Amino acid sequence: MLYIMRHGTTDWNALHKLQGKTDITLNDDGRKLAAQAREKYSDVSFDVCFCSPLVRAMETAEIFLKDRNIPILPDDRLKEMGFGIYEGVENSFDIPDCPINVLFYHPEEYTVPVEGGESLDELFSRTGSFLDEVAIPKVKDGQNVLIVGHGAMNSAIISRMRNYSRADFWKAGIEACKLTRLL
Repeated sequence: MLYIMRHGTTDWNALHKLQGKTDITLNDDGRKLAAQAREKYSDVSFDVCFCSPLVRAMETAEIFLKDRNIPILPDDRLKEMGFGIYEGVENSFDIPDCPINVLFYHPEEYTVPVEGGESLDELFSRTGSFLDEVAIPKVKDGQNVLIVGHGAMNSAIISRMRNYSRADFWKAGIEACKLTRLL
């Protein structure tokens, strides 16, 4: 089986700041969500966990898998999408004509990334290589694989696994610490 989970909440989530690749820690609520998920999904078996190396995802995986003796392996291809110069911007939706909002409202039109950011093609390429080279072969070998990551990064993986169009990129609605089975 293949499962995916988004990290717990951070102070930046609470402030509606774009995090992207900025390395932000979980807040107390995020740690609580991860601990609650540990209890809620205690009956789900995992052989290995692959995780974004960003601290909010790593900490979520560590809390979620506490006392389960499951390896947590970071992989750079699972980092969040880069939002460039808009990382740290609060309430981007309140900024008229903010170019990063195209990604959120019309992902199919987000063809050129913002300055210093990452395109959807780049995100799909790196998450796709992770799936093809690591996750899917392990699932085919009979392992239960968990991926702990981020909103946009998880959406890229879910979109590929479920054959969503780019217009439906956000269709899955990525909740913090909710376990989603993909295969």
